[in-house]
Amino acid sequence: MPISFTSWYKEAVSRPRYGLDVGSLEDVGVFSSELKTVEVAGHNISSKKYRLREMFAEMSWSKKSTDRRFYPRSIDEIRKMEYPLLQETTYLDHAGTTLYPKSSIARISKDLTSNLFGNPHSQSPSSELSTNRIEDVRSQMLSFFKADPKYFDLVFVSGATAAIKLVAETLRDHSRRRTSGSFWYGYHAAAHTSLVGVRQLAKPGSTCFNSDREVEDWLETTGNARQHDSETTEVGLFAYPAQSNMNGRRLPLDWPARLRSSQQSEHRKIYSLLDAAAYVATAPLDLSDHNMAPDFVALSFYKIFGFPDLGALIVRREAGHVMRDRDYFGGGTVDMVINGATEAWHARKQTSLHEILEDGTPAFHSIIALESALHVHRSLYGNMRNVSRHTTNLCRVLYDQMVLFRHYNGAALCRVYRDPNGHYGQGESQGPTVAFNVRTACGSWVRKSDFEKLAIINGIQLRTGGLCNPGGIAWALDLTPSDLMANYDEGLRCGNGIDELNGKPTGVIRVSLGAMSSMRDIETFLQFLRLFIETHEDNPKNPVTFFYESEVTALPPSEKILSISQVVTSGSEFEVQASQYDRTRPLRCPVGTCRLPLLSEEELLRHFETHKIKMARKRRFDIPWICSHLCRG
Repeated sequence: MPISFTSWYKEAVSRPRYGLDVGSLEDVGVFSSELKTVEVAGHNISSKKYRLREMFAEMSWSKKSTDRRFYPRSIDEIRKMEYPLLQETTYLDHAGTTLYPKSSIARISKDLTSNLFGNPHSQSPSSELSTNRIEDVRSQMLSFFKADPKYFDLVFVSGATAAIKLVAETLRDHSRRRTSGSFWYGYHAAAHTSLVGVRQLAKPGSTCFNSDREVEDWLETTGNARQHDSETTEVGLFAYPAQSNMNGRRLPLDWPARLRSSQQSEHRKIYSLLDAAAYVATAPLDLSDHNMAPDFVALSFYKIFGFPDLGALIVRREAGHVMRDRDYFGGGTVDMVINGATEAWHARKQTSLHEILEDGTPAFHSIIALESALHVHRSLYGNMRNVSRHTTNLCRVLYDQMVLFRHYNGAALCRVYRDPNGHYGQGESQGPTVAFNVRTACGSWVRKSDFEKLAIINGIQLRTGGLCNPGGIAWALDLTPSDLMANYDEGLRCGNGIDELNGKPTGVIRVSLGAMSSMRDIETFLQFLRLFIETHEDNPKNPVTFFYESEVTALPPSEKILSISQVVTSGSEFEVQASQYDRTRPLRCPVGTCRLPLLSEEELLRHFETHKIKMARKRRFDIPWICSHLCRG
């Protein structure tokens, strides 16, 4: 009987990485037990079985994945009509921003050219039109997140960072009015830099929870060092990301409700702030139960729709009284202002929260454009649940392939930084993001700047570096605070291109998927990634050290090397022979089948032009035919 590929593959990926059990292959009639077995790195591997598994893995997205349709129209049709620029590039940085469809821009343009929109702080017909449209959009966006206006208000801001900053500044002002002028702050280590920065406005000694377990212990217990002092601080703020922007791991969404319902007296004055910017890009945020919702939610709409460049702060009305204590006021937020040295006075508006928090003229054109963006998004993708299923399916395929890639000696190609609590293929715990680094067969790191430059040459757009996630990077790369300080002392700065210090990378490579990502993107990237697989031992190398996905093992120290981005900017040439950093390790092309020694970064840059892949095309496999074809000798 023909092999059932689905059952075979599910069984294959659950087995040890090096080889498959011979009996399982005999059961499905693929191989006999007479295959020659070789010794590689202490593991018995049948070379033919190993290659078969790799080839089957390459086909694992066949009919089951590519034929699965989550949207009203096929993704290929959507991309052809709405994202024509994707025909020439592979965009894998949706965690930075997703892309906007053509019809959205056309609809926005038609709306703006067909109507006269005035400054909403006026009574003219054009101003009234703007005001009404803004309130309509506000209502629609609350509905998008299933947030009842009875319990929530939505404040338009420039982006998620502006929303976070607004909460922090308001809590500081609230504390100054009520107590000693400081508030306790606790945040998860997976937080974006913008969340970490809140500690500068809070009480000295803010708490960083290094793991989910520490948060759980804090929610369940009292009297430990992580509790804030309720006698000196009236309020506190607990903040965390719904999804890590580094590796896509999704954190529990029930923490705000558990904090609110806690019987511990120390918890009753602590508000919750959820950074949902990365999460809402590919997952539905459900605020229908106001008792379970965070007090504050920060997000960016361009992460969802691509355009407009706009964000929002969703405020739970029960926590809204804190926001009314803000010191600063801007145009449109007050009913009366009196100038003077002694007569200075102002009266804030006492109506809705958004009226006292949206300072000055709102970005009314962008807010109005948001309505068109929402309409087109729904027409293309249906709802966010569809987007979540689509991207989860794609990312599972991507991850499954990446962890299977091996060099000729069995060493893993990719070191994937997957959180133990995140599971690819399960949307509730893992978003469509993969953070990783690439290794050579001998265990050294491929420089992330080389990887990115070669990706650009091949029309692939992704992101490398620290990703504005200091805690996530420290965890992934096993960097202690002293390590990070040492790196800073040695010259590491954000974006300055130093790829490796003291035997460890200084950042990661990140690929992230979005609503319009397709299997073609996955195939193209995997095809590109195969360039780095070493298929034979071309030159004597150092003893092989194997690193598994769950391990973080330090390699022998190596010195920093300049990146291509520095060379392109400065025009300076980096001669390996004269290098003050590393006189022993030659500069090599990172492509696995090449590994050509080169004399300078400029020469390496020119050499990269010879390594271009062909754009992947949509493929269909007949699994039984492939099986019989592969097994003919």
